[in-house]
Amino acid sequence: QVQLVESGGGLVQPGGSLRLSCAASGSIVSINVMGWYRQAPGKQRELVATISSGSRTNYAESVKGRFTISRDNAKNTVYLQMNTLKPEDTAVYYCNAEMRVIGGGRSDYWGQGIQVTVSS
Repeated sequence: QVQLVESGGGLVQPGGSLRLSCAASGSIVSINVMGWYRQAPGKQRELVATISSGSRTNYAESVKGRFTISRDNAKNTVYLQMNTLKPEDTAVYYCNAEMRVIGGGRSDYWGQGIQVTVSS
């Protein structure tokens, strides 16, 4: 069984910082792209940032210059450093990974989601 477990969310004031982590575990053969998505109340889930196995990154325009995605391939973990947070960053953040697992093909996997609230 494969799972993605997120941590690091919470409540922060505007202008503050948070660091999200997501660790993949289970019968993993390889991990291709890892990323973060978010969903605010009443809105569709949207891409925040992705990072390839070769560390090529992609960001939503709304977070460029404020968020940094990184990964530790040895730990099967992806991080999202979020700086200069704004109230509009409030959402449930989801970790995503495209993985090849033992006994299966390549598929997308999702974490359970973690709340980030930016408020004074």
